[in-house]
Amino acid sequence: MSEFEPLVYIRGQMVPASQAKLSIYDQGIVLGATVTDLARTYRHRPFRLDDHLVRFYESCKYTRLMPAISLAETRDVSLELIRHNAQELRPEEDLAIIWFITPGENLVYAGAAARTANQQPTFCIHTFPLPFSTWLRFFREGAHVVTPSIRHVPPQCTDPKIKCRSRMHWWLADQEVRLVDPLAVTLLLDLDGNVTETGGSNFLIVKAGTVISPTARNILRGISRQNVIELCATLQIPFVERDIQVHDVINADEAWLTTSPYAIAPVTKINGVGIADGKPGPMFRRIAAAWSEQVGIDILEQILSSSR
Repeated sequence: MSEFEPLVYIRGQMVPASQAKLSIYDQGIVLGATVTDLARTYRHRPFRLDDHLVRFYESCKYTRLMPAISLAETRDVSLELIRHNAQELRPEEDLAIIWFITPGENLVYAGAAARTANQQPTFCIHTFPLPFSTWLRFFREGAHVVTPSIRHVPPQCTDPKIKCRSRMHWWLADQEVRLVDPLAVTLLLDLDGNVTETGGSNFLIVKAGTVISPTARNILRGISRQNVIELCATLQIPFVERDIQVHDVINADEAWLTTSPYAIAPVTKINGVGIADGKPGPMFRRIAAAWSEQVGIDILEQILSSSR
């Protein structure tokens, strides 16, 4: 019996993961020009799949990088990949599913190979098991966010509504933050000193019973953030958008990260200063409980049990 191997969809074909290759001339590498999105499963079923696909295809249209197949066809391929690649997962494990597209190969860089270079966009869909233990510390002690000197790319340069991998500024910011705390999460400010987001999550605070988000002008409109908005509406918790600064975060009652891989996590410290009593707060527990009910699994226990 052959060993199980995940499948990858790339350039219109389903191939074993070991055969999925990207050319060194691909402009995703040469230019860092890549549009992407990420969703996840709960109990091996995709969560808000259509929301992620709509955002991905809107990003593709904006960047003039359209897949050769339709959104509906991409949905079908994605479901097929999830069904196959989840076969060997344990019940408590789940998948991330990634879509990405690049402009294809750069003919100048390809040189003598240009005659056989693929001049069509490179479109790929793949999955990987979510590494819950990576985020375990967030749920045991809370995340520590640090604001480096590197600032968020302003919307006049790159519209934050697209999810892309042109991320050198995040790499530089992470290196600076790790000098302060190797385990900290990088939280970028904009050019005016307003809080924006982290490299992989939206950032929210709670003050006097209201959940507060940075304005959508300079953040990714996260699907998990949208889920929090909807859960807040169901629970009759006020949710507002406004500019917030580090001062507001330090003096908040709670702070959170929201992202597809781990849903929602508490932030208990910023720039070395504790937020409130330095512990996950009651509002966090209310949202996490509602999220767990929504997806049919205890989202906190799923991560906390990953170390057992």
